[in-house]
Amino acid sequence: MKQVRKARLRFGLAGVLLSAAIQATAQQDAETQLPEPPAAEAAPIAMLYDMNSRQTLFSREVDRRFAPASITKVMTTFVAFGKMQEGELDPRQRFSVRPETFKKWNRVGSTMFLAHDDKPTVNQLLHGITTVSANDGSVVLAEGAAGSLPKWLNEMNAAAQRIGMEDSHFGSPNGFPDEGRTFTTAHDLVTLGTRLIRDYPHHYQRYYGKRQMRYGGITQNNHDPITGRLFGADGIKTGFTNQAGYGFLGSAMRNGRRLVMVVAGSDRGWVRNEAARDLIEWGFTNFDVRRLFARGETVTTIPVQNGSLRDLPLIAEDGVAVSVLKDWNAEPEMTLRFEGPAVAPIKAGEPVAELVITSTGTGDARIPLVAAQDVAEANVAQRIRNGFLSWVD
Repeated sequence: MKQVRKARLRFGLAGVLLSAAIQATAQQDAETQLPEPPAAEAAPIAMLYDMNSRQTLFSREVDRRFAPASITKVMTTFVAFGKMQEGELDPRQRFSVRPETFKKWNRVGSTMFLAHDDKPTVNQLLHGITTVSANDGSVVLAEGAAGSLPKWLNEMNAAAQRIGMEDSHFGSPNGFPDEGRTFTTAHDLVTLGTRLIRDYPHHYQRYYGKRQMRYGGITQNNHDPITGRLFGADGIKTGFTNQAGYGFLGSAMRNGRRLVMVVAGSDRGWVRNEAARDLIEWGFTNFDVRRLFARGETVTTIPVQNGSLRDLPLIAEDGVAVSVLKDWNAEPEMTLRFEGPAVAPIKAGEPVAELVITSTGTGDARIPLVAAQDVAEANVAQRIRNGFLSWVD
């Protein structure tokens, strides 16, 4: 395995991104070709992302806006999971169905058939949203948890901005057609799916990937095209509108490797379903993960100004892995990027730099690097020592 050279970086003006190339000695044949993914006719919008390596394995029209329809409900669960994590929402809480809500959403689109006098628990509402795409359950949860629909929508849009969904807006908690106020992109949905799984793994496992739900004496099936049909698949959410066509945000994990995918704009449900299955199988079949650095292993070091240490070791909290085409034998090219100079004090775990990894057939992987230890401000003796060593260097 290639080891990173400890490069002594020279700093320019503060705020300028610096690059220290860590070049591989072996090079792969430039004519390496990637097998074809599902065609654009089946999925006009498509993206496949490897959560382990943080690489995009395939992309098509990923910044094109479209109406997510019921995939919107993933953001509703994301906000709810956050509230549960913070203790602001309890799965055992019960919310009443407001008369206005019942009148508007009773048996409209996909529902969990909430009655006018029901008082479902948060747990039941979340299962209704994730398993049977309950339009009524989404609104009841939003109104009950936030006090009003506008307040819930504010929280959805604030969460979207916080996690980097820069080209999305939510005008409803369930994605029902709303004259274009709700829109997103494949890139943003992959961001949402990745954060949902990474930030709330226990809630994701509890509420997503269920094939059936029974509520009020009625049993309904999940329309997820991959869960229960492909090995390792466990979600996430389908969507359909006449305007946008059929879409799907999905995920599967095999042997510790998790892929997140979006297909959208398909003109038939079965076409969307086949495209989704084909795309995720394509990713697992044609790529391998190569681990470069273990969790906690030093990736490189950078110099520190005015610190108790001259050189700060950097680590990736989850280690560093890269997705490569199967049978691709060359080492990837790695570049360290950060805003300099690094100035003490620095706390252990503080984000300091970014490792950019380039390999044939995939998009760049961008791995955050953090300080491996605290670096205090230098005392007088350390400043003298640092000055002397800098002069000697």
